[in-house]
Amino acid sequence: MLVYPSSIDLSSRTLRCLTGRLAARRGEIGTRWRRLTAGRQALLALAHLRCGDTYARLAAGFGIGIATVFHYIREAVEVLANLAPTLAEVMHIARTKAFVILDGTLLPIDRIAADTPYYSGKHKRHGMNIQVLTDPFGRLLWASPALPGSTHDLTAARTHGIVEALTEAGLKCWTDKAYQGAGGSIRVPFRGRHLKRWKRRHNITHAKIRCLGEQAMATLKGWRLLRKLRCSTNRITAIVQAVLALHHASA
Repeated sequence: MLVYPSSIDLSSRTLRCLTGRLAARRGEIGTRWRRLTAGRQALLALAHLRCGDTYARLAAGFGIGIATVFHYIREAVEVLANLAPTLAEVMHIARTKAFVILDGTLLPIDRIAADTPYYSGKHKRHGMNIQVLTDPFGRLLWASPALPGSTHDLTAARTHGIVEALTEAGLKCWTDKAYQGAGGSIRVPFRGRHLKRWKRRHNITHAKIRCLGEQAMATLKGWRLLRKLRCSTNRITAIVQAVLALHHASA
């Protein structure tokens, strides 16, 4: 098998952060020896998360077995997921912002047609629903646990307690029409085809503010693993939280 050098579009700061966490983890569990150092394990995990490299390709590139790759990546994801901010922590930070933007996205998964709970009628594909909060400039603040793709955005927001958290924090939140009826501090555009002129102007202004939240979606999809997840749906929440932690570490 041919092996060639490649690159990962992440800073060395991100690699050092993950390396330090993995080294601390090894110290906690009393690891004496492993095939890869903490730094190499961190590099392997970043190649999987950022570039979407498969276990087989990583095993060949790092000279280890596929089972070892799986173990290393799963350990790194668990370490990182524990660093991701909770919704309560984000609300504390967001109080200093003028407002936040809430939006939902679908992370595609590899599922068959029979898996109805994971099929999104809106996107016409199988996936997992993720709710994302951003600041007024579109910078990613928080990503929710994953729910089946058939879950409506408003239902997901209520399930995660986002609406209540925003209302308690007194934060204004801009969203799209999917959150109609959320109440509290949620701001949605007017619905209908024949709107009055002032309502159309309001919707245009609303759209200009809300569209900045798309930058956070692009930030998430910049991690190529999230473009098509082929793992168990039970692991997707941890992967999203790991990506969120790495994003904040590199910011």
